Amino acid sequence: MENDKITRRNPIGMPKPVGNYTHITRIPRNAELYVTSGQIGLDSNGKLPKGFHSQITNTVKNIKQVLYSEQLTAENIIKVNIWATEKIDWNFLYAEWSQLFGTDYPAMTIGYITELGLPDIKIEIEIWAAQV
Repeated sequence: MENDKITRRNPIGMPKPVGNYTHITRIPRNAELYVTSGQIGLDSNGKLPKGFHSQITNTVKNIKQVLYSEQLTAENIIKVNIWATEKIDWNFLYAEWSQLFGTDYPAMTIGYITELGLPDIKIEIEIWAAQV
């Protein structure tokens, strides 16, 4: 196992992930940790669209911008937490997701809840990242 690289794997004997995520992500000792606040679907003008898909698209754009601000890429993402107030259209989310991750998925947790910080927010995504 490499000690200078973030690694992702699905252990032998574990069931295959049911979605686009990895069971375990290993962060080497010398890595710097970054934790974002939950990103929501505000557009560049600070407006929150009503549509769930539009909020997902904007949320992914906002995540890219947060990563860029610290010279991080999707390769640095080690954990994703997703909270949604509506049922997620996985085909749509994964299409957006693939623009960010390709097929190198981090660990992920998803929760459906009744409400987020403001009544019109339908999805919020928190990112944990590490830089070796």
